[in-house]
Amino acid sequence: MLTPRPAQPREPLALRRRSTAPAWVPVAWRLLLALGLISIALAVHWFDRDGLRDNVDGAISFVDVLYFTMITVTTVGYGDIVPVTPQARLFDTFVVTPIRLFVWLIFLGTAYDFLLRRVWDRLRMRLIQQNLHDHVVVAGHGDAGQEAARELIRRGMPVEQIVVIDQHAAALEPAEKVGAAVMEADATHNATLEAAQLDRARAMIVAAGRDDTSILIVLTARRIAPDVPISVVIRADENEPLARQAGANTVINPASFAGLLLASSTQGRHVADCLADLANIHGQVALCERVVTAAEVGHPLDAISTGKALRLYRGVRSYGFWDTEARQLQPNDRIVEVIRPQRHD
Repeated sequence: MLTPRPAQPREPLALRRRSTAPAWVPVAWRLLLALGLISIALAVHWFDRDGLRDNVDGAISFVDVLYFTMITVTTVGYGDIVPVTPQARLFDTFVVTPIRLFVWLIFLGTAYDFLLRRVWDRLRMRLIQQNLHDHVVVAGHGDAGQEAARELIRRGMPVEQIVVIDQHAAALEPAEKVGAAVMEADATHNATLEAAQLDRARAMIVAAGRDDTSILIVLTARRIAPDVPISVVIRADENEPLARQAGANTVINPASFAGLLLASSTQGRHVADCLADLANIHGQVALCERVVTAAEVGHPLDAISTGKALRLYRGVRSYGFWDTEARQLQPNDRIVEVIRPQRHD
């Protein structure tokens, strides 16, 4: 039976919008800020040049002030030009020193953003890719994608084996918080799915929110990973055949499934509960698909001991436990059975 989901704490709403400014704009702002701070120090040093002493020729020119300002801001000075009056020393102590720290932070932050962070991100990406084996790729982290990822975790899949792809950073935040690998990219591109190591994945879930985008993702994925099982959410009935032609193994229509539950509820008040029970990890029973074992070959489908077998898949055909083909299991047959669920509390 369905179990109520624990209430989630509500977070404050926040509007976010991706900046449309070019990449060089932040660099320009930082450069202008650094030049502004240096200009303040230069202007004060020039107007208070009488508080400086040149140990070389004894005269303080504009070039000397410019030289002294740049050397003082970037280093601690060489001692050839020094402040000699109290106000000049106080200015260097309480104004120039903080300016020096801010300028260094600006340049270090810029270097980190445009060099070190990229190197670090590439290194982290390579380490993550090396450990991606038998994982599940979720393309699209909207309502359906998020619920699919949560259900995978509830069913016992380690969160490190889930890769979430979405073009919107806000959609990736829930997955990133729980520890899943995330990628802010377009899943319709080959490079994106190759970076997610799709060819080594256990399965792929496509829930892009639009049928045309989902089908295009399936086409791209099937080209990269011909044998990986792909499940896709399709909202329009007429697009379901297109999704299968694109290479999807499983096509799920939320409206059709909801209609199935609603119609089943009219045939008996427990039918819909049983159907939802089979799909819910917290239910009393669960569906399982597996390959028949060597010990089961030659026996009838209804004789298996691990659960209650419902259906047999042999090649592209399926048979119920009442069919003649189900009286003798063959190697490589796949069966769907009802079993007791494994608890992952």
